[in-house]
Amino acid sequence: MPTVTDSPVAGHVSRAEIAQALTMILFHDLVERVPTAQAYLEDVARRGQRVVFDHGAVRTVLWPSGHLPPGERAITRVLGPLGYATREVYPLPLLNMTGRSWCHADAPESIAQFFVSELHPERFSRRFEDTVTRVIATSRDPLSLADLDDLAVLAAHRSLSLERARRLLPALVKCFDRQHDLFALSDYDALRAESPEMAWIATEGNAFNHATDRVANVEAVAEEQKRLGRPIKDTVEISRSGRVRQTAFEAVQVERLFLDSGRQVRRVVPGSFYEFISRDPLPSPSEGAPALDLAFDAGNATGIFAMTAGHTSAPKVADVFTT
Repeated sequence: MPTVTDSPVAGHVSRAEIAQALTMILFHDLVERVPTAQAYLEDVARRGQRVVFDHGAVRTVLWPSGHLPPGERAITRVLGPLGYATREVYPLPLLNMTGRSWCHADAPESIAQFFVSELHPERFSRRFEDTVTRVIATSRDPLSLADLDDLAVLAAHRSLSLERARRLLPALVKCFDRQHDLFALSDYDALRAESPEMAWIATEGNAFNHATDRVANVEAVAEEQKRLGRPIKDTVEISRSGRVRQTAFEAVQVERLFLDSGRQVRRVVPGSFYEFISRDPLPSPSEGAPALDLAFDAGNATGIFAMTAGHTSAPKVADVFTT
C-alpha cells in the first residue's frame, strides 16, 4: 500500500486508504469471477512476484436510469470524494462511447486508476433507445442518504472516522454491480444486435469489465500465456505514442437469467476479463508529476473492448417460473 495512505489524524482513515481498500476489494471480486486471472495470479504467487494493479474499467450508459444517476455520474460521485480527478477524455466513436480516465491525486502511480466509459444510446436506432429505457428503468441507487453524507464529509475533509469509513466502504462496493432487475431475453438480443457493449452493461451493470496488471514487458507475458494454452488476445495494442502497450485474456463466459414468456431462462453470455499493460516513462516529465506515462489510447481501448464481443449460447428454459 502506498505510504501516502498513512492517516494524519489518529482514529481517522484517509481518502487514499479508502480508495486503496476499494480497489483491492474490486480487484479480488474480478479475479474470483475470471478463472484465467486466478490461474495467472497463482503462477505469480508461486514465483514470489507481485502484481501492480494499474486500472479497473467500468462501463455506464448515459441515459435515464431509474433511481440511479445516469452515465458515469453513478460511479464518479464516489471517485471524486475518494481523491480521484478526471485526467483525460477519450472519444470512442466506433463504439458510440466516451471514455474518461480517473487518476488519484495523492498517489497517481500507486493507487489504481479507473477508466470509466459512457455509452450514448441516442447514437443508435429508436428501437435501441426504447430497449435501453426498458432495461435500466428499474435501476436502484445503492447509496443511502447516510452514505451520501459520508461522501460529502470525505470530500470536505479528505478523511473519515474509522467508524464511518467501515460503514461506507461496503456501500461503495455495491456501486460496482448491476442495479436493475431481470429483463426480457428479446431485449438482450435487440441490444446485442446494435451494441455488444450495451448488451454487456445490461447483464453485468457497473461491475469491473476488466482489471489490469501493470507488467514490465507485456509482449513477454502474452507469449508465456500463449505457451500455457490460456486464451489471450492474438495481438498487443500499441498506443500512438508507443509508450503504452496492452493485451488481455478473452472474456470469461457466464450464465445469466432472463425473462421469456413468463419464465426465467438461462443464457451463457460474455463476462469480465483480465488485462495486461506496460507503461514506459515519459520522455520529459514535469516536476512533481508522475514519471510513467499514465495515459490511455482510444485505439487501444477500442481493441480491448472487443474482448467482450464474443458468442452467446442458445437460451435454456429454467425450472423456475416468474410470479
